[in-house]
Amino acid sequence: MNMPLLSYIKEIAPRPILLIAGEDAHSRYFSEDIYKAAAEPKELMIIPNANHVDLYDRMNIIAFDKLEAFFRKNL
Repeated sequence: MNMPLLSYIKEIAPRPILLIAGEDAHSRYFSEDIYKAAAEPKELMIIPNANHVDLYDRMNIIAFDKLEAFFRKNL
């Protein structure tokens, strides 16, 4: 449990990655770092005017359409 989290990011490819972060999330930088380090296929979606917790319970801003399309395509 005591290792840099991005150590094995290259091993995920060629499995698709979808990263979703709130525009105002304190952890947004981490999603952006993962996106930069990851190989294709990858997608990064930033939800405007949302913080990290908003993406758990603000049903009107959760990207259900994007999640459904991603899983239908990649599962």
